Amino acid sequence: MALGDLALEREVLSMFAAQASRLVEAIAGAHANANAKEVSAIAHTLKGSAHAIGAFGVADQAAAFETAFQRGEEPGVALGRLREAVAAAHAAIEAILKNPP
Repeated sequence: MALGDLALEREVLSMFAAQASRLVEAIAGAHANANAKEVSAIAHTLKGSAHAIGAFGVADQAAAFETAFQRGEEPGVALGRLREAVAAAHAAIEAILKNPP
């Protein structure tokens, strides 16, 4: 991910943790406002970002949310699972960042 640059890796992880939380809240807000195009775009962005850093649980749940939403299913359960995956990734990232390189 960071080609062996531990400081860069830590910075990227920190940025992802903050971004993921913001994106989940943006998804919830866009869904509440019935903005389908925005919901799909944000979920897709989160899925790509998660894949890029190896947060595969987040990527999988973002994909599941995106699919549920596109099928017209009530995405409440999928959104809950996405929130849980982001919280787990956030906890894992915090554990990594607490340990000095």
